[in-house]
Amino acid sequence: MTTQPRPGPWARTAKARFIVGFLALPLTLYVIFAVSPYLQAFSMAMTNWRGFNANPQFVGLDNFRRMFADEHFWQALAHNGLLLLLLPVITIAIALFFAFLLNAGGSRPGLSGIRGSGFYKVVFFFPQVLALAVVGAFFAQVFRPDSKGMINGPLSLLGIGPIGFVSEPELVLWSVLAVMVWHGVGFYLVLFSAGMAASPAEIYEAAQLDGAAGGHLFRRITLPLLRDTVQVAWVYLGIVAIDAFAVVWVMTPEHGGPDYASTVLAAEVYRNAFLNARVGYASALGVALFVLSLGFAILSFRVSRRDRIEF
Repeated sequence: MTTQPRPGPWARTAKARFIVGFLALPLTLYVIFAVSPYLQAFSMAMTNWRGFNANPQFVGLDNFRRMFADEHFWQALAHNGLLLLLLPVITIAIALFFAFLLNAGGSRPGLSGIRGSGFYKVVFFFPQVLALAVVGAFFAQVFRPDSKGMINGPLSLLGIGPIGFVSEPELVLWSVLAVMVWHGVGFYLVLFSAGMAASPAEIYEAAQLDGAAGGHLFRRITLPLLRDTVQVAWVYLGIVAIDAFAVVWVMTPEHGGPDYASTVLAAEVYRNAFLNARVGYASALGVALFVLSLGFAILSFRVSRRDRIEF
């Protein structure tokens, strides 16, 4: 039995130089455009900067005290919490259901897709090619609370309505949630379909020979094999729910209304920074948004951590 000689010091130094040289530019850009703005936000949150005065005053934790006493902050946090609770669950459940139907609905043994599954995936994925601002503007017309709305128009001809999808405080946040689910399902359907296609067909064939039905296949084989993919989808959807800025700002009246019934933290950051010229306070809200996003990601990965399944 022969052993490979270990690389000498010169070879290790050359490899280290290559890695450092390769990563230097992207890491520098990341620090400048990603890490640096966060650090600036932390420092601005301690000032009363209004965005145009050259010498902002240091106010310590006053902005954070004001934030905790602000009812609009707690409203926005509650709305983000509701979206954080429901958006990943609903989106992943629908995407998994349709992905399993498209990939395991064939008549052949194993994981055989139905005829035309590629076309259906393209149709489901189509909303992802639209920017969220475009989606929000489109659904603002769909949900218009008058006879010109794409839903209330036909209902008015039947003598029903109008239904205030975005004008009623009790319905507006649910309308935002529905739009975000509609926009996200297609991407995760394709993502889960790719994961199912990479799963060994022999496992499904053996389970079907043992008499396993569709529901049993889904619970006992598909979900465990897709656990890592579902975990990543959960974290990403959670961050989308914590943001939710574009849909709320474009689709809802008063940019988070009516009467702050659909506002979220990102909308309050924008409102205070660019409409009310309270950049210091907006930075404090941004710090809260950062802590919420980071805490959710860390908690999700720690809770769902487990050994990988290899095949």
